[in-house]
Amino acid sequence: MTADPILLMGGSGAIGRQTIQALRAVHPDVPVLVGGRDLARSRKAAEVIGNAEGVILDPRADDLGLGDRRVRAVAVFYADDRLAGLRFAQRRRIPHLGISSGIYEIAPEIAIHMHKPDAAAIVLGYEWLVGATTIATLLCAKAFKQLDHISIGALVDDEEQPGPAVSEDFERLASMLPAALTRRDGAYVWRSDDEAKAVFNAIDGTRMEASGFSSIDVVGLATETGAPNVEFNIANGVTSSRRRGEAMSTEIIIELAGEDPQGNRLRTRHAVFHPGGAAPLTALGVSMILERLGGLDGAAPTPPGLYFPYQIVDHATYLARLQQAGGSIVALNPIGH
Repeated sequence: MTADPILLMGGSGAIGRQTIQALRAVHPDVPVLVGGRDLARSRKAAEVIGNAEGVILDPRADDLGLGDRRVRAVAVFYADDRLAGLRFAQRRRIPHLGISSGIYEIAPEIAIHMHKPDAAAIVLGYEWLVGATTIATLLCAKAFKQLDHISIGALVDDEEQPGPAVSEDFERLASMLPAALTRRDGAYVWRSDDEAKAVFNAIDGTRMEASGFSSIDVVGLATETGAPNVEFNIANGVTSSRRRGEAMSTEIIIELAGEDPQGNRLRTRHAVFHPGGAAPLTALGVSMILERLGGLDGAAPTPPGLYFPYQIVDHATYLARLQQAGGSIVALNPIGH
């Protein structure tokens, strides 16, 4: 390997493998280290991937057990409760991306950044499907001069089989934070019990029973757009494609309300759709972040700082690659129109 590899901690799982496929579609020669606690599994995944090496990682060691091996960037695909990957990245002054933390678990990462703000880029990659929601929402928001309401509805098909790491994440998040962080009239509040119940309409108009979810998308979108009302709801059930007799998919409903550039009231409704489910969208976001963090696109690597995914990924490029991967942003009729 002539270039420094990207380290994928937990990269032998489904999302890790799909991330490498998405990254290799644009950068076929980028070297990869597939790291985990099971050396045989890591090596098997690396063999299938090609131009990759499987390594065993020791989260208790400062060097993760890698010694002096050089690494370009680190991506973590599981809940790294020791922050071993982040501490390793900060010591090496290389970028870090984590995608499994909950909104209540960001304090340790922020503390590390505050103590070493000049070390390297840190990306809080636990937006829903790693940028699919926020980037699409910001693209749709270009039609508005002022946004008053942002409502996100994520529909996960009940036939989608998440890997063990994803399942563990959802169980942890549900048990530790049952209330949903929401912005109402400019104030942040917590929805719980009956107040957390919600409904939204899927792409085909089917009414979905949903519940509030504390996604970091809420604070990112509220800060970026200034919208005083932002909420995120999630439903599990049959997606629109499966109701048509096709394979399961994933869809994210984005409902916006505010004023257009002429000062007229405007409501829009869009959906992010991918026929392969949630995993390919997650992989697309992770691959594009790693591309930007490491400067694989030929531009200078992302400078030190604390970032949301939508802050470092080019939105137009994301949309183009989403479409190339079979996904799309679909315009829908606003409910009631």
